[in-house]
Amino acid sequence: MAKKIKNVLRNLVTTKMELPKDVMMDLPRITMIGQLHIYIENHRGLLSFADHELRILLKQGQLVIKGKGFVIKTILPEEILLEGQIDEVTFLDL
Repeated sequence: MAKKIKNVLRNLVTTKMELPKDVMMDLPRITMIGQLHIYIENHRGLLSFADHELRILLKQGQLVIKGKGFVIKTILPEEILLEGQIDEVTFLDL
């Protein structure tokens, strides 16, 4: 119940103050250019990496990216830039 009230208040504040929802609600921001490049901001860390799959921890679950020839171009505490052929992006609600 308290979590629901907290989310309602965040939505209200975000709407009234015109703040970006990803900032107020602690959501990831994902920018993808074609199938070649994906930039993820506001994550909780890298869980696993292979040249065909990347798993990232989010506040609520995980983000799984599948494809081929992956290379991490940039990795910072809350940002990751991945390049390669991206075939699938999936959210896992754990």
